[in-house]
Amino acid sequence: MALAQRSARLDLDGVDFSAFADRPLDPQARRCLRYMHDVEYHTMCYLRNVLVTGAHEDPQVTAFLATWCYEEHWHGEALAQVLSAHGEVAGAERVLALRTGLPRRERFRPLVYLAGSTLTKHLVAVHMAWGAVNEWTTQAGYGRLAALAEHNVLTELLKRIMKQEGRHIDFYAAQARSRLEGNPAAQRMTRRALQHLWRPVGSGVMPRSEVRFLVRHLFGGPDGIEAARRIDRQIDRLPGLSGLRLVQSAVERIALVPRNRTRRIGRTIRT
Repeated sequence: MALAQRSARLDLDGVDFSAFADRPLDPQARRCLRYMHDVEYHTMCYLRNVLVTGAHEDPQVTAFLATWCYEEHWHGEALAQVLSAHGEVAGAERVLALRTGLPRRERFRPLVYLAGSTLTKHLVAVHMAWGAVNEWTTQAGYGRLAALAEHNVLTELLKRIMKQEGRHIDFYAAQARSRLEGNPAAQRMTRRALQHLWRPVGSGVMPRSEVRFLVRHLFGGPDGIEAARRIDRQIDRLPGLSGLRLVQSAVERIALVPRNRTRRIGRTIRT
């Protein structure tokens, strides 16, 4: 498999992490990086869930997943270096705190995936489409952060990460397309799963306040909305998934609801 043969840890040659001491990132950029750091390191836990499904039977898929998980780990390591350069806790120490602090239900997540796999043969198609959407949004998120932070060292690092994410996108999208093409049942299941269950990357791991902040900061403005629309146009090209407006709807729901309206809704529910 070509992707596996080309796999490598992220190239950090020439990335001057000491530059952050002289020109640190603003608090909003660091907050986004903490989120991205945590999600990249969580890839191994997601892999645990996927491998209990029928995905483990396909050697092409497992070769990709091994490569994907390896490269995502090094993305997390690179982001950890940026956070460490700002004097923040990062890497193994931060990841341990995150994983031990997850709700107890996370321990049973593989059972949910296993049950789904026994109920339908189309779950791998769902995983591949879901993975494509997540990688598209992740890559777009890195691009938006680079544009907003305006820091040449961070931009160079994120460009290198985005290049590897692009290869991940190619695999997920190609697999999704081949599994959905001419298969109305797989299309229906994938469409329903995305429509009713998909949330921005990290929503199942990160606190809601952090998800809200990330989406608002990166995708809340006109350029962010346009980035969301571009992702939706990519999703539209997958068989049976056109017209979902998946990412734009999520941005509008999370980023464009006024904060005072959110508080009013909360008070209404509590009363």
